[in-house]
Amino acid sequence: MAALFFGKVRGKPPQEKFMRQFSRQSRSGRILLGAGLCALLLGASGCTRIRTHQGYQVDKLLVDSVQPGIDNRASVEGTLGRPSFVAQFGDQDWYYVSRDMRSLAFSNPKPVSQTVLHVRFDAAGNVVAVDRMGLEQVAKISPSGDKTPTLGRHRSLFDEIFGNIGAVGAGGMGGAGGGSNTGGGPNGS
Repeated sequence: MAALFFGKVRGKPPQEKFMRQFSRQSRSGRILLGAGLCALLLGASGCTRIRTHQGYQVDKLLVDSVQPGIDNRASVEGTLGRPSFVAQFGDQDWYYVSRDMRSLAFSNPKPVSQTVLHVRFDAAGNVVAVDRMGLEQVAKISPSGDKTPTLGRHRSLFDEIFGNIGAVGAGGMGGAGGGSNTGGGPNGS
């Protein structure tokens, strides 16, 4: 009776037959184990961190060699290369932007470090100042839902559809409301 309770019947228990069939000593067991390990490694490789670099490659030695009062546009371009972008109004400011990003598998990338090198020139084209800004200057915003909140009246769908009922003869609309239109054109011309 105790043998039935513990699941043992005549012969070998089914677990032992299964383990013997797929043990490391049998060839099919080794193949199955190898395929399982390959699948596990392939699945785990999708969870690796992805690091990317965007923009200018900052070389500290080259950046430190740009000196205010000594360098001009041509020497800065020769040393650092063309800027990432130039100021919108005039070419007095050059910006070199560098950013390192990191993401895990399918998540959104997040900035790890950022360097903005701001080179300012005077009217003669000489370097006035070289400023560095980092990740602390990046504004973190979080959109609120699917809609942008606006000031003003909040109108529902029915207000939008039926809100103009009764406004057909209003002044300036060209109807019987006595508008001040002088001509027959669509704009009153």
